[in-house]
Amino acid sequence: MIHTLKIKDENFHGSFSNEYKPALTIHSGDSIRLQTPDIQWGYSSSKDNERTTFNSKENEEKPGHPMVGPIKIHGAEPGMVLEVKINDLVPGWYGRNWAGGNKSWQNDQLGLTGTERIQLDWELSPAKMTGTCQIGGRPFHVALNPFIGLMGVAPAETGAHSTSPPRYCGGNIDCKELGRGSTLFLPISVEGALFSIGDGHAAQGDGEVSGTAIECPMDLVDITLTVRDDIKLSMPRAKTPAGWIAFGFNEDLNLAAAEALNGIVEWIQEMHKVEKAEALALSSAVVDLRVTQIVNGVKGVHAVLPHGAIR
Repeated sequence: MIHTLKIKDENFHGSFSNEYKPALTIHSGDSIRLQTPDIQWGYSSSKDNERTTFNSKENEEKPGHPMVGPIKIHGAEPGMVLEVKINDLVPGWYGRNWAGGNKSWQNDQLGLTGTERIQLDWELSPAKMTGTCQIGGRPFHVALNPFIGLMGVAPAETGAHSTSPPRYCGGNIDCKELGRGSTLFLPISVEGALFSIGDGHAAQGDGEVSGTAIECPMDLVDITLTVRDDIKLSMPRAKTPAGWIAFGFNEDLNLAAAEALNGIVEWIQEMHKVEKAEALALSSAVVDLRVTQIVNGVKGVHAVLPHGAIR
């Protein structure tokens, strides 16, 4: 079955909690089509239409990223895995990103803390898959690579939790590989899973080095949610056009890298029936470690095993 979630306050929230009432309840294998606002909780369908600002239905004091959901899935239980298949993504017509100004790791290192914060306004062309901004009267063009930055299920822990850091149950992963044709696997911690999604990105390099990607609304997000009881995971994993991906999250980048590496090594062990040291040796020949993002407090690393790299 295909469901539709309209872009309205009743479908948005700005924090994770296992106590939030679902915006939608579905069966395993159902698909959902939805739109997402920009990171500032706004949406405009075209240049000719004014930007509408939306609000969280949970009335948080400081809501984070605008997320659609939660979506409850019948039959989802702790210990199972939620498969999130990304069927299609269509970014909106505009995007923004920012750099400099606020105190952050990258601004400190580049001498930009305390300077004027700049904003680039991008005009996006989903048909041509290009984005254009103006700097000093000159046009600059980039190729688009739309993906969803934030996908997660509710954590087992009580209370409301910030959208900023990625966790064992997903969240603000900000991995540019999670675009059209990708599948994200999330360990389920609560009954019904309570899946939430948001944070559309039109383009981003690994690292998200300024602190933001080209943040944009999404005119279409088409996903299929399937509960899996044949997989056991303690951390998110993904299957993308580039290959299999294991994730690591930690404030210490070294520990995030170790977590991602361990995840992909264990996956190679499972797939190829080898010992851990043997899987690590194979990994050294073919696996790429990439810095997902350095800007969410908890840093991210993803380990990529290209399809067919080990035969």
